[in-house]
Amino acid sequence: MHRRDFLKASLAATALAAPLKSAAPAGIKLGLDTYSLRAFKWKAFELLDYAASQKADAIQISSLEDYESLDTGHLQQVRAKAEQLGIMIDAGTGCVCPLSKSWGKRAGTGRDAMLEGLRVAKQVNARSVRCFMGSMADRRTNDDSLARCMEETIKVFRSVKSEAQDLNVKIALENHAGDMQAREVLTIIEESGADFVGACLDTGNPMWVMENPLVTMEVLGSHVLTTHVRDSAVFEHPQGAAAQWVAMGDGNVDLAGIIALHRKLCPQAAMHLEIITGRPPQVLPYFDPAFWNWFPKMPAGEFVRFVDLAKHGHPFMGVMVIEDSANAKKLPEYQAALKEQQRVDLERSLDYARQALGVGIKWRG
Repeated sequence: MHRRDFLKASLAATALAAPLKSAAPAGIKLGLDTYSLRAFKWKAFELLDYAASQKADAIQISSLEDYESLDTGHLQQVRAKAEQLGIMIDAGTGCVCPLSKSWGKRAGTGRDAMLEGLRVAKQVNARSVRCFMGSMADRRTNDDSLARCMEETIKVFRSVKSEAQDLNVKIALENHAGDMQAREVLTIIEESGADFVGACLDTGNPMWVMENPLVTMEVLGSHVLTTHVRDSAVFEHPQGAAAQWVAMGDGNVDLAGIIALHRKLCPQAAMHLEIITGRPPQVLPYFDPAFWNWFPKMPAGEFVRFVDLAKHGHPFMGVMVIEDSANAKKLPEYQAALKEQQRVDLERSLDYARQALGVGIKWRG
């Protein structure tokens, strides 16, 4: 039996035999990020009902598009429903950096986008609003796009400091889709002001910047306000390594180690599962010298920890419907399969988080 399989079995057996003893000392809330159910196209009320059916403690409504309306009346109804169900809301918005390729053709300024997110968060009684700077495209260029995006994001955050503090809502910057490593996110937090800016720590995105998620938690843990948690299958590849997002327990990320750090460094932050399956593996060709042009400041010690993760991993050998396919938009049967996959993978991930990792409060009752 592989060491990781033995650890999973041992953790699961312990949790099933004595679930109360596996409770997090600080009572980490277990929640879900709404992107996990993206194929359903549900809005806030439906998402809250689903979270309640899963005995979730919290939910991250990570996109403004998850609401029927951004009018105050509707947002207050969402807040009231969440309070009725006993579910804590963490809010979210999208890109807040106009220089990023992720900004697209949005109107307004970064300050406008950030203020809108803060206002919505306040209306639904959220303590933080998740946002992101950019994407892999901002890093993987041959110019200084990443540095300029970081500088612009700091300016945006500083420009809304007084409003954020008046609203008593903190900004949670995500390490998003291959844009920044943990130390770069930390730079933005510290230069913007750690009294009102923190992190939305994602455990899946570090793969695209060759970062072991344990390193991400070690660097950002004391600044974490909210999270996106999922597993990944990371394994060796002739060009370097490859990684694929999978359901909890199907990969080789040290989830038990991450949760131990979560309990120690940021127990007040909810553990939101953002389960993203249906994406093919992506290659990280770090044997190619040109690939390192995008990572000129990466510490060797942190890279070694990523290499070690890949060395002890293996490809995911289960069945998976691929979301990024031409058939996905053409066939109703394909869409139905994607919905079922998202639901099943999220629910078995919630079960893994409860039984193997001992996270969550409400389910114990």
